[in-house]
Order: sequence, then structure tokens, then C-alpha cells
Amino acid sequence: MAMTFLGGIADRIVLLGGTLAGGCVPGFVAQYRQRVGGRLDQVLADMAPFREIANRYHNGSLDELIKYHLASKDPTFFAEGAALQAMVQSEQSLRHTYESLQGGIWQQLAYLIPNHDPEIVRAAWGDYIPSITLDFQGLSVALVIGVSLWVLFLGLEWAVVKAGRAVVR
Repeated sequence: MAMTFLGGIADRIVLLGGTLAGGCVPGFVAQYRQRVGGRLDQVLADMAPFREIANRYHNGSLDELIKYHLASKDPTFFAEGAALQAMVQSEQSLRHTYESLQGGIWQQLAYLIPNHDPEIVRAAWGDYIPSITLDFQGLSVALVIGVSLWVLFLGLEWAVVKAGRAVVR
């Protein structure tokens, strides 16, 4: 009887804890999206002088400016071209990520789970302040994660009890 009582308490704790943890997911995604936006803003600011140079000397083409740098025999000038090319690629990647994170929470999670940047995840997690979103989407994420963890717990509990009974016999 005591074991059933403890199991009943444990599964309620897992359900409640999983739901609370799941409720924090949209807040984390929002902080991740804000970091991506901040990085995009920074790379755009860093590229602004190069865009002006491209407008003045290469008909507005950053690609032409990069090719001009990369064609140079001067190692410093060549390295600047490679750095500029990396900034352009970073801008494209950050812009794609930022735009992909503009939909609803389920769309954001569907994009973010397979496409997250581990460095941005670490940075966002380091500054993360748990928050629970109380709109419909936030509550639906909380419930789906909470119930999923609860069902997983119940399945593991059932398997352990069944294995324990088999050992006793």
C-alpha cells in the first residue's frame, strides 16, 4: 500500500515538474531568438562600412568587393576578403535562422531542434531566466511536454514493476 502511495505521489510530481519545465521552453526559445537577432544586428553594423565601399567602387556588389580582396597578392588584403566573406555567410545564416524563428512556438521548435547553434544555446542558457508563457501556445507546449514525460515515467514504472515481479517468481 505504501509503495502504491509513493508511486502515485511520484507520478504526480513528474507530471507537475514536467509541465512546469515544459512551460519554460517558449521563454527559452524567445531568449534564443533575441540572441540571434542581436548577432544579426551586430554583423550588419560591422558590414556597413564594407557596403559603403562596395556602393562607391563596385556598383553596390559585396561579391565584387570580396572577389577584389581575394584576388590580391597582399596577404593582409586577402585575409580581409576572407573575413568579409565569412561575415556575409554569417549574415545569411543568422537572417535565415531569425526568419525561421518568427512563426508560432511549434514552428520555432520544429526548426530549432534540428538546426540549433550550440554556441548560441550555451550563451542563452547561461543568461536564461525561467519564465512561463501563459498564452495558448505556451500552455500547449507545457502540457505536451508534461504529459509526455508523465507517460514515459508511467511506462518505466510499469516495466520496473513487471521486471521485479518476474525476479520474485
